Amino acid sequence: MAEAKKRTISIDDIKAQEAALVFASFTEEAAYAVGSAIVAAAKAASAPVVIDIRTPDRTLFHAALPGSTPDNDQWARRKSNSTLRFHQPSLLIGCLKEQKGEPISSDYGLDPLHYSAHGGSFPVRVAGVGVVAAITVSGLPQEDDHRMVVAALEAYLGKVS
Repeated sequence: MAEAKKRTISIDDIKAQEAALVFASFTEEAAYAVGSAIVAAAKAASAPVVIDIRTPDRTLFHAALPGSTPDNDQWARRKSNSTLRFHQPSLLIGCLKEQKGEPISSDYGLDPLHYSAHGGSFPVRVAGVGVVAAITVSGLPQEDDHRMVVAALEAYLGKVS
């Protein structure tokens, strides 16, 4: 489950992204705009990914690009379940569990068929409200999935680094 490659995104980096990438509001139109921006970036990179934006009770946006597989849909679902449960980016959840040397299921009894601590899902946090949705990419190495979501959010929210 642990990647052999050393992480290049730190816990502090992820927490800073999470603090900076906050919406004033989030609508179906915003989900479509962000999802479409990720699709455009993924197509430009020929990335075989699934893009999924969901609230706890419905899907707002979903796209499966050429080269993605049904397995990517399952990874997206599992990563977004984790983000929606813990209100944190799935990469941060994974980093924190990795520090402890534990799987995601150890403290919470979560079924790994339904939850994953791999990067690629990012919470949609609305100021004064909290987390209302998760934006997820699956199909690339987990840090690249995470970067693809963060880049789209930075551009959409006008916080390009």
